[in-house]
This record gives sequence, C-alpha cells and structure tokens, in this order.
Amino acid sequence: MKRRLLIADDEKNIRVGLKAMIERQYPARYEFSFADNGAEALAVLARESVDLMITDIRMPVMDGIELMERLQELPERPAVVILSGYDDFPYAKAAIRYQAKEYMLKPIVREELFSVLERMETELGRRSEQRGGSAPLPAARAAADQLAYVLLQESADEREIRERLAQAGLEWLDGEYAVGLLKETGGDSGRQAMLSGLDRLLEGEAFWGRCQDREGLTVVVARDPAFFARLLERIAGHALFQPRIGLSSRIKGMERLRLAYSQARQALKYFLLHAEGGIVAYDSIRSLDSGCPVPEDKIRKISNLMGSNRLPEMKRLLQQVLDIRTIARCEIGYLETVGRKLNEEVFDRVFRSYGEESIEILKLYKQAGHFDNFARFHDYYRHVEQLMERLDEYVGRVRSAHAERTDMQKALEYIHEHFQQDLNMAVVSNYISLNYTYFSQAFKEYTGESFSAYLRKLRLAKAKELLEHTELKVYEISSQAGFDCVKHFTRVFKEAEGISPLEYRSRRQFRGRGPS
Repeated sequence: MKRRLLIADDEKNIRVGLKAMIERQYPARYEFSFADNGAEALAVLARESVDLMITDIRMPVMDGIELMERLQELPERPAVVILSGYDDFPYAKAAIRYQAKEYMLKPIVREELFSVLERMETELGRRSEQRGGSAPLPAARAAADQLAYVLLQESADEREIRERLAQAGLEWLDGEYAVGLLKETGGDSGRQAMLSGLDRLLEGEAFWGRCQDREGLTVVVARDPAFFARLLERIAGHALFQPRIGLSSRIKGMERLRLAYSQARQALKYFLLHAEGGIVAYDSIRSLDSGCPVPEDKIRKISNLMGSNRLPEMKRLLQQVLDIRTIARCEIGYLETVGRKLNEEVFDRVFRSYGEESIEILKLYKQAGHFDNFARFHDYYRHVEQLMERLDEYVGRVRSAHAERTDMQKALEYIHEHFQQDLNMAVVSNYISLNYTYFSQAFKEYTGESFSAYLRKLRLAKAKELLEHTELKVYEISSQAGFDCVKHFTRVFKEAEGISPLEYRSRRQFRGRGPS
C-alpha cells in the first residue's frame, strides 16, 4: 500500500522538485498531495489521511510553526519533516518542540533527503505495528477510544468524562484503580514482546482498560495495582527487552483519571536515572526534594567561557551542574530545569550570537533538547558534553577569524560609501558575512557606539555640510544625507543639535559673513 505524502511549501518549484526527486528514487512508494501554506495543509489533513508531511517553516497565511501547533489538536497526525533556510534557527527550535521527526536545510541535498525518507519509513513501520500488530480486542475498542479521549482532551469536563467512561463500560473507575504507562526498549522485538505479554495477561483480567497516548506509549488502567507486577514478571525474561512502567498512586474516581495518568508520566521520567527496566511508582518519588536550587551562576560561567580555550574548566563546571548526587535526591523537575537552562543560557546564546555552524551541530542540539531521546542519564551527559565541545571550538574559530577586525574596517568602508542609501545593519552584516547579532556586538566593541548611532552621526555630518555649503532645500538635503523623510530628518537633527536645520543654516551663514 502506498504512503500518502503531503508537501507544503509556498514555492511551486520546490514542491515539484521534491516530488520529482522522490518519485525517481521511490517510483511506487508514495501518493502525493500539495499545499502552498499551512492553512491549505490543514485542509488536506482534514479530508484525507496523510502518513508523512514535508513542510517549509516560512509560508504565507499560516507558517510551518503554527501548522505544527495546530497538528497537536488532531487525533491522527502525520510524521513531520521540516524544511528551512540557514536564517531560520529560532523557527527550527520551535519545530523541534512540536516533535518534528527530521530537520533539513535548503537547498535540499538528494542523499540527505533519501536518508531522511528511509528513517521515516522505519518510523511509520513502527507506528503501523503499534496500531495493527496488537490491536485491542473488539469488545475493548470502545473503552480504548473513550480512555484516549478523556486523557488527551483537557477541555472535557467532569460530566462529559463520566458519561463517556460509563458508556464504554468503565463504571468501575468510580472505585480505586491505578494507571500504568508502558515504554518498551529493545526495538521491534521488545515492542512485540511487551504487547504480546500484555494481551495474554489482559485475557485473564476483569477490570482493565488500554489505549495509546500522543507519544505512542501504552496506557493501561487496572483496578488491581498488582496487575503491573504480574505483567512485569510475564515479559521481563526477554533477552533484549527491559520493560519500563511508570505507575500512578492508587486513585479513586473517574474524574481523577487524568491526574493518575499525569502521575504515571512523571514516574516514567525517572528511568533516565534508573537504566534498568522495572516499575517506578509515583509514591516512591513524590517525597523527593522539590526545592533544589538551580546552579544558574555555574551555567552562566559555562556560557561566558565559550570560545576562550578553557575547555577543562568548562567540563568541571558541567560536572557540578549535572552532579548525579544532587540530581538523584531532587525531584525530576530540577533536572528538567537545568537542561532547559543549559539550552537557553549556553547553546541558544551561541546560536543567537554566532549563527549555527552546521546541520550536524543543529542535530546535536535537537537531541539534547529532549530527555526522551536518551535511555540513560550518562548518555544525556555525554551528549551535552559533546555539544559543548563542538560549540566551544566553533566560537573560538569565529573569534579568531575576526580578531584583527579587518571585517569591521570593511564594514565601515561600506557604510561610508552607502550611507546615503537605504542602509541597515542586516545589509552590512550580510555584506561581510557575519551573523547579525555577532556583528552588532563586534561593531560596538570596535567603534564604541551602536550601529544606529554611528550611522545617524554620519548622516547628520553630511546634512550639516550641505546646510553650510549649498543652497539645497531641506527636503533635498534630507534625501542626500540618507534620511527616509524630511519629517524624520528634522526631528533627529533637532534632537542632536537643539535647533532646526534652517536655524542651523542661518546661524552658520551669519558667522561666515562676520561683522561689516
């Protein structure tokens, strides 16, 4: 059966070019749909089932980020590949937050495109197995649908929750129960082992329900919490499989189902610190310290040391920031906050100041942004350390390349030659091939003033020269000095000199004549 592939891009030649490349490589794999903005893509998704979507970030009407946000509302979402240019890094970060599966830079490289499509085919294959390889029994499908609705639709009120669960035969949820969130390891083999063991065990249980959440994890609700220990015993002997179960507290009442699910999700996060499989119960982690102070000063020092050839000192600071002894005694939100601060204060700052060096660094950043990408804390730590090393090397290279500031002299020459035109910092930074933010900082260090102040002073000097030595009208002088309109010129001139341009001309000409 062919996959349905939606290509969303406002440039027709890109849509056509992508289709041609893909069809030549995979002549019978895909059926294509197209959209030239996010709104059109949503319309396509509303009327037909789409397996895979390749979307640009910058599009009119609705851009790719809003499209990604709106996708979260859909019960069935395609796997998403993001396209962007080099200047779209802030947008790319947002796409990563919305769980885009892949990220490609324009212009598209054929080999990279085909590699991405192969990885997506593997991902889609896993999705199909989850949906069809071990589907709920027919009698349980209604319960699965209603459970998924209640867990994922936060707008559902208590009355609606009770009605839906009662119609699905889940009235027993008014008594006590527990929610388990199951995550398999060991690839396809592990997944099949878990689902097979779960199905066999459920056949002998009277009070249970099962569904999938947004991340494709299996949610099981059972009246007897001991059910999860029995499940673990049944499937734990698989050689390549370490089952992981996040288990809620014992909860009572239908209306508290989402609370129990939230507890199970929280408990599942702790497997980052416990690499082996098993059960982490919410009751065992709820007493951890929730007030651990975040080492913001050390994170700031790491950021300030970037590119300074002091990598050993940075690594020592990272060891202190990610000290496993502190992390083990603190509630998991502490580690999540530390991870977010590292992203924002260290990695994001490099990208803002210097631009991203390469797609390889961007991919490292993408993975570091989500703890779900790591099976063990050690893997996360090593990944962050590797990203820090790469960025430190990159920042050092950039600083070294511009140490003599020949680039700033080149920028000044360009400004003096073109200040009478429509000139801004983006134009000049592009001219000397420097990141916009880094150029702003470097320019101020070199000249002692901001770009806008320097340009304004240069234009005012030209205006005063013309006022003193020509008979040009004020609007003509305004234009020749590079101001966008005479009103703006007059206001800026008066703020700088304390008098209007005409008063300035009158005084200068009077001085020039001297006493008779």
